[in-house]
Amino acid sequence: MGHVSARANGGGYEFKCCSVPHIAPDPKQTNMGKEDTKDLLKFMLPFSEENKELALWLREFVWKLYPRCNELIYDNYNALAFGWSTSDRLGDTFCSIAVFGKGYVHFGFYWGNQIADPEKKLEGKGNQYRYIKVYNNKDFPKTYITKLLKEAYANSLGKLKEGKQIIKGQTITKSISAKKRRPK
Repeated sequence: MGHVSARANGGGYEFKCCSVPHIAPDPKQTNMGKEDTKDLLKFMLPFSEENKELALWLREFVWKLYPRCNELIYDNYNALAFGWSTSDRLGDTFCSIAVFGKGYVHFGFYWGNQIADPEKKLEGKGNQYRYIKVYNNKDFPKTYITKLLKEAYANSLGKLKEGKQIIKGQTITKSISAKKRRPK
C-alpha cells in the first residue's frame, strides 16, 4: 500500500491515495460530494497510513457506483464512520465504512439483516448492522459486495417516505464527538 498525503494545489487540495492523485475542491465550498475530502482527511489523521489508504479506496469504490447518494460522516467516539444514504438521514444509509485503530476497516450494511448473504461473508449478530472486515483491497470481494450493495440500495429506497427523497451526491459531516478513542 502507498501513502496518503495532502497538499495545497491552486484552487483546492491534492491528495494521493492508492498511488492515484485526487483533487479536492477549495475548502470554502461545502457539499461538493466525492471531491469534498477536507473533513474526512482531517478526521483520518490519527489512523495508520494503511487504514487511511484502504478506507479511501473503499470510498472511491462506493462513490463510483452511487455518485448521486449522500455521504454522511460521523467522527464518533469509537470510530470514524462514513456511509452512503439515499437522503441526508442516517436511517436511509445503505452502506458504510468504519475506521478503527485496528489492522482492518469495516465495510458494512446499515440494514444488513434485511439483505441476502448467500455466501455468508457478513459478520454481526445484532438486530441490523452486518459487515466484513477488510484487511486489504486485493482480498476485497468486489463482485459479491457489488451485488449486496444493489440489494441494500434498493432496500434503502424502499424505506424512503414519499416526498422525502433528497438524493444529491453530497458529502455531509453529521457528527463530531468531542471525546474520541483513537490510536496513539
